Amino acid sequence: MKQKIDFSVLDQAIKEYGNEEKSLIAILQRAQEHYRYLPEEVFAYLAEKLNLPEARIYGVATFYENFSLEQKGKYVVKVCDGTACHVRKSIPILEALRKELGLSEQKKTTDDLMFTVETVSCLGACSSAPAVMVNDEIYPTMTPETAVALINELKEKN
Repeated sequence: MKQKIDFSVLDQAIKEYGNEEKSLIAILQRAQEHYRYLPEEVFAYLAEKLNLPEARIYGVATFYENFSLEQKGKYVVKVCDGTACHVRKSIPILEALRKELGLSEQKKTTDDLMFTVETVSCLGACSSAPAVMVNDEIYPTMTPETAVALINELKEKN
C-alpha cells in the first residue's frame, strides 16, 4: 500500500533549512518524520532541488541507522535486546508480539501498516528491563502477556 508523496513537505523543509548539502540530514529527518520512512521518490526530488547526485543522498540515508527505506507502521514497536533486557527475557516478548501480529524476522510491518516490530540494542531503560518502546513512549518491565495486551489496546484505539 503505497502512500501518495506530498513533496510540499520537502519544499517546506528546504525553505526552512536551505538548499545546501549541509541541510540534507535535517531535510531527510523531516521527510522521515512525515512519511515514517524515506520513499524512493524523495531521492530524485531532493537530488534535483539540492543539486546533488541521487547516490549521495541515498548514501547519507543508508549510512545513518535512524533512516528507514522501508515503510513502517503507525505504531513502531521497539523491543530492547540490550544486555539487561535480554537477560530479563526480552526475546519471548519479541516472539509473542510477532506471533500476535503475524510478523517474523523478515516481515517487520503488518500489511495494514498499523504495526512495525523491530529490535534495538538499548532503550536506556535498563533499570526497568525488559522494556519496549512504542513510538516515543517507553513501557517498562514487560512480559509477553503485557506486550500482547498493549498491542490489543492500540488496536482498539483505531
